[in-house]
Amino acid sequence: MQRIAIIAYTARPAAIFWARHAITRLLEEGIDVVIDDMLSDVLETELVSKCSKRPAAQFEKLVDMVMTFGGDGTLLAAARLLMGTDIPIMGVNVGKLGFLAEFPVAELDEAIMDVIKGNYRIVDRTTLMVEFNGVISHALNEILIERSAEAKMIAVRAFVNEHHVADYRADGVIISTPTGSTAYSLAAGGPIIAPSASVFCITPIAPHMLTLRPLIVNDGNEIRCELLGNQAVAHVVADGQILGTARMGESVIIRKSDHLVKLVKRADSTYYDLLRDKLLWSADVAKK
Repeated sequence: MQRIAIIAYTARPAAIFWARHAITRLLEEGIDVVIDDMLSDVLETELVSKCSKRPAAQFEKLVDMVMTFGGDGTLLAAARLLMGTDIPIMGVNVGKLGFLAEFPVAELDEAIMDVIKGNYRIVDRTTLMVEFNGVISHALNEILIERSAEAKMIAVRAFVNEHHVADYRADGVIISTPTGSTAYSLAAGGPIIAPSASVFCITPIAPHMLTLRPLIVNDGNEIRCELLGNQAVAHVVADGQILGTARMGESVIIRKSDHLVKLVKRADSTYYDLLRDKLLWSADVAKK
């Protein structure tokens, strides 16, 4: 490990604090550190002078790893930036839950030394590709088709490999990867899916009919969604980023992307360890 880039959510003081700490430790260990303009603007001039400052879009050509400081949103932004590259991303969580940014700041020094020594593992995560109205984009967590601010509800007709599945009358529809199953889909009542599963999940948001439940489909299938209703307008969102709007009769096509996102994980932990830790599945209620 020779060169590491740092991305931080600069609107959060704690993210700046821990990014500064990580930069200092990495420099002490002889690692070259690369930062972008946003981070350099909030750091001390003396510290910035010891780093290489480059636009984040150039990180893929310069670094061996990217460390993010913030929450899952910061890591997702980095994933969009590095989509299609082989640069692994290590997420340091300075927020609350953090399924993607799973390294806590309390263990940051230990994690940095593990990275330098090569004591970590890299996992590949499946991503989605969405196409509509000439727009093509990718997402690590989910593609969301949601009602606009003016609409009370939308109707979305969903097809899987051209087979009509359902007409969802709801606030929206989420198509998530296994990685995204613990994000918006989970909050909307979707299942938790192990990352190794080769599936996607279609989850309606606040459906008008209780019989409309989340549906698991093979990730080799193509999912096509169409809006119903003369005045129908919906936002198409990829990992929280609004891509544009879709109207009645326009198709939103979602399929498995050719790109993978590489995430840095602890060498001695598994996905199930993460679930137990984040969701308190090992809590012994009998002793409370």
